[in-house]
Parts: sequence; structure tokens; C-alpha cells
Amino acid sequence: MTFTGTVTVFVPRDSAAKSMGADAVADAIVRVASEHQQAVQIVRNGSRGMLWLEPMVEVKTPSGRIAYGPVTVADIAGLFAKGFLQGGAHALRQGPVGEIAYFKKQTRLTFARIGLTDPLSLSDYEANGGLVGLRAALAKSAAAIVDEMVASGLRGRGGAGFPAGIKWRTVLGAAADQKYIACNADEGDSGTFSDRMVIEGDPFMLLEGMVIAGLAVGATEGYIYLRSEYPDAHIVLMAAIARARAAGWLGASVLGSGKPFEVHLRLGAGAYICGEETAMLESLEGKRGIVRAKPPLPALQGLWGKPTVVNNVMTLAAVPWILQHGGAAYAAHGVGRSKGTLPFQLAGNVKYGGLVEVPFGITLRELLHDFGGGTASGRPIRAVQVGGPLGAYLPTSKFDLGLDYEAFAAAGGMIGHGGLVVFDDTVDMAKMARYAMEFCAIESCGKCTPCRIGSTRGTEVIDRLRQGDRRPQQEALLRDLCDTMANASLCAMGGLTPMPVLSALNHFPEDFRRN
Repeated sequence: MTFTGTVTVFVPRDSAAKSMGADAVADAIVRVASEHQQAVQIVRNGSRGMLWLEPMVEVKTPSGRIAYGPVTVADIAGLFAKGFLQGGAHALRQGPVGEIAYFKKQTRLTFARIGLTDPLSLSDYEANGGLVGLRAALAKSAAAIVDEMVASGLRGRGGAGFPAGIKWRTVLGAAADQKYIACNADEGDSGTFSDRMVIEGDPFMLLEGMVIAGLAVGATEGYIYLRSEYPDAHIVLMAAIARARAAGWLGASVLGSGKPFEVHLRLGAGAYICGEETAMLESLEGKRGIVRAKPPLPALQGLWGKPTVVNNVMTLAAVPWILQHGGAAYAAHGVGRSKGTLPFQLAGNVKYGGLVEVPFGITLRELLHDFGGGTASGRPIRAVQVGGPLGAYLPTSKFDLGLDYEAFAAAGGMIGHGGLVVFDDTVDMAKMARYAMEFCAIESCGKCTPCRIGSTRGTEVIDRLRQGDRRPQQEALLRDLCDTMANASLCAMGGLTPMPVLSALNHFPEDFRRN
């Protein structure tokens, strides 16, 4: 079959797609197109977040972009034979991307561009709403930018969910000759990958958010602390910073405004504790990543003792949309004090794993069943851990709980970075409780005794409890130890470790009595 004209084909460069052979698929499309004497333009876009379909290839047709997936090299010849470049029928054809149910049901604000554009194309970025927020910020005073952030209700997308606008206002009001923006991209929670997807799929959005934050508080330099286990994100981010600088989006005069802002990229060394803001600052300063005592808060004495805004990737990535559309428009999404949207990440034993951006208030049941499709094993879901390795294990009786910060805190859990890890009915929850304690023992910075010693002793107590060694006494000891860790640890590493342990003990007590 012979085609005419150059056809644009999108193949994700996202590391999840690459791990499934996306690079080889892109090469095969070029090769087979050449055999058909057909000109194709390959665009390496970001992932749409439907990871079970990766590599998901999209073809630009007169009626829109048509998706096929998951595509392997062995499928390419057959796809061409079925009119792939014209959006032809095939077993792998998913139809128009916007009509795929998993995608259509989402509210994509932060992720609106991801998968749509070439992540490193400056023109693509601007053509799809990029820099509108930054230009709006340049036309405002610093205080007015902060007011917009406060009005948005945006809260830190990780940990306790502290209001971003309040943090910015504190830094704005601090007197100093130098201020900083520190972006925490040390995404170490189990089941999380939204930071990576932003960096690999829309890096200019993160940079734009950092510049706006700098304008808001009077900072002229920003640092990105990137997880070392993200080599693809590192490559993309380095290229994006260089291109933004060359285009005048970063540097001595942002967009010709006369206002400076520079971004520096630093790699972590694999320590989970450096996801904690003060340990990250220590590491950025070239020191061992251990937690600082607070106060003073980083907003007043942060990086090199200067006032510092510390936000993670998803927080800063939401900023351009807020400045473009207004804080009130962002606050119109969500429930209660949980404003806006959150990109939830479905992982573990789940049929349709991937990223789902929806407003706060959606229930766990909707995420796990309407989006996730239940377990990959086909067995019943027994538990889901929300909020990373220090989040609670929640039973099915909690699945109608609305996902918002206050509701989850009241139920003894946390939303954190929005990662969900699913377990079916074969899971041993006593074993998972032990994993949580052991994880803390391994990753503790060692500065405070409750975390350093408590996690080690806690692992030993759980072992005795599982073995049936004086079970009532061991359970009482474990609960007492968890109380000490929760209330006396220096940071959330030790302070939150009891959450998964006690949730497993409270909701799944039978698993601790198997011996």
C-alpha cells in the first residue's frame, strides 16, 4: 500500500514506554515506512499515562490523533498493511486518544500538555499555552502573585499538604540579600512516578513554575534536586534548561523583563531521607543528607541559611496553570480545603496501572475499579497503600473514603504524593508491616534515637509477634514503640513509620496470628 505526504507519528520517550521497547518501535516504524516509500516524521512525546498500553503510538490524521497500543516491533508490518498511517482498523487500534475512557474521565490541568507535545520543543510549548502564566506573573507585583497562589488553595503535593501560598508569603516577607527556590524532585515513594512523567514529558512547565515562584518571593536562583535513579529525566531536564536559557526564558533577564532567574540541576545519591526538605537542603549544600531540627523553618533559614521556598515537582508544575487561569479557577476544583486536582498514580497489583489526574474528592473505589479495573491477578483487592511506604494500608471498608487531606487524616491515613499500591487477597499484611519497619531502619538518617533505634527494635518485635512469642506482650510493646516513634522522632521518616505498621495491625490482625 502506498501513501502520499509526510505523516506524523508520536512514539513516547517516557522511560516507562522505553522500558517496553519504544525506541525499537520508533526505529521499526521509520524502517517499514521507508520500505513503503512513505515519509514519516517521528515525534518523541511524553506518555499519556495509560501505562498498560505502552508503547502507545499515535498517528496524526485529518480526523485527529489515533492511538494504537501496546505496539511491539513485531506488530509494525501488520499495522502498515492495515493502513496504520491513515488510522486504519487493527486489533491494537484504541481510537482517538481523547475518547479512550480512562483518559476521557480525567480532569487534566497539570498534565494537559503531557503526551500532546514534543517535550523539548520550545515552539510546541508556547503553542499549547506555555509561558502564558509566566507573562501574567511578570505583569503582577510579587505580592499579587502570592495572593493568586493563596486564592488557589494549592497545597504541597506531598507530605502534610501545607498551603503553598502561605509558604511563599513567608519567604516574600523575609528580609535577605539572597533567596532561593528549591525543587524537590527526589521522588522516592513506592508507586509514584508523576514527577518523572512531568520532567520527561513537559519539563518547561516545571521551569516556568520555578521562575514564577522566584518572581513571587524575590528569589533569583533555583535548584532542582533530582533523583539519581531517573537517568532519562536527567537527560531531558539538562536539555530543557539549556534550551530555556538560550531562548531567554532563564538567565539575566527572563523574557526580556530585566528580572534574573537561573536554574541549577543537582543529582541525589539514592537516599530516601533526602526527600525530606531539610535533609535535601543539607545534601544540596554538599553535606551528608541528615535532617535539621526545626525551627528555624527553611522559609526563613533554608539553603545556605537563606529564605527558601521548598516545593516538590507537582506543586511547582501546577503554578503556571494557576497564573494563566487564576487562583479562583483552580480552587473551583476539589473539595473542602483540598483544592485543585492531583495526579494519582495506580501501581502494584492493578489491571490498568497508570496516571489519573482528577479533582480531590474522588473515592478509592472509583480509582481502583473505574480506572484501575481491579487487580491484574483477577483476585479480589484486599488492601491498598496510599501515600508511599509510610502511608496506611487501607482495607476495602475504607474504599468509599473521599480522597482529600482532612478526610484521610481523620481515617488515620495520608494522601502524600498520590501514589496507590494495590494488593490482592494473597498478601500477608504482617509481612508488609515488617517491611515498613525495616524500610525505616535502612533509610533512617540516624540522627534521632526514636527513628534509628526504634525501627530496628520494631522489626525485631514484629518478628517475635509473627512467630507467636508471647503475642499479647509483643503487640503491646509494638504499639508503645510506635507511639514513641510517632511523637518523638525528629522528622516524618520515623514519625510516619508507625502509620503502615499500625494500620496493618488494626485492619488485618489475623495476619499476625498465623503461627
